[in-house]
Amino acid sequence: MKGARRPEVRLPALEPYGGGEVEPDGDYDGVEFPGTDLTGQDGGGARFMDCALTGCVVEGTRLARARFLDSVLTGIRGVGVDLAESTLRDVELVDARLGGTQAHGAVLERVLVRGGKIDYLNLRQARLRDVVFEGCVLVEPDFGGARLERVEFVDCALKGADFTAATLTDVDLRGASELGIAGGLDRLSGAVISTAQLLDLAPVLAAQLGIRVEG
Repeated sequence: MKGARRPEVRLPALEPYGGGEVEPDGDYDGVEFPGTDLTGQDGGGARFMDCALTGCVVEGTRLARARFLDSVLTGIRGVGVDLAESTLRDVELVDARLGGTQAHGAVLERVLVRGGKIDYLNLRQARLRDVVFEGCVLVEPDFGGARLERVEFVDCALKGADFTAATLTDVDLRGASELGIAGGLDRLSGAVISTAQLLDLAPVLAAQLGIRVEG
């Protein structure tokens, strides 16, 4: 089992964001967004390099195909942010409060998701490599058809996860504080779980195999 490589983000001196709306295909390099309200804005295809987004509101924000590189996102919150086909590389996502995030087809590489709670995260057909979910709560995340390589769940509550048609390589679920799998149990080849987790999943596994347990 190969462990995930964590990001090592070292931000330079940042310039405060000048205000106004983010722009589609915009280029933001070394910019700090302190408590910026991005509700309903369109930053599709934009590039955020060496940036810090702190306490930002991303309610319905469109960031499809955006690129976040060597950046830290802290305390962002909102429902319905669109990150479809986006790229996150060497990124820390800390204490996020998100719901209904659309990240299908996204690419995550050397990403740390620490703390916070994310409901209904759509990562269908996404590619995750060297990703760590630590101390966070994921409610009904959808990994359908995704490729996960060197992904770790550390003290993370995983509730109702769907791995249907996913491909897992060196995925470590042993550290999950809660492991609930709603679909794709047959795709867990390439993952490692603990003995206690196996016992917890036994009823679901039996149902998957058509085994009736009595007595």
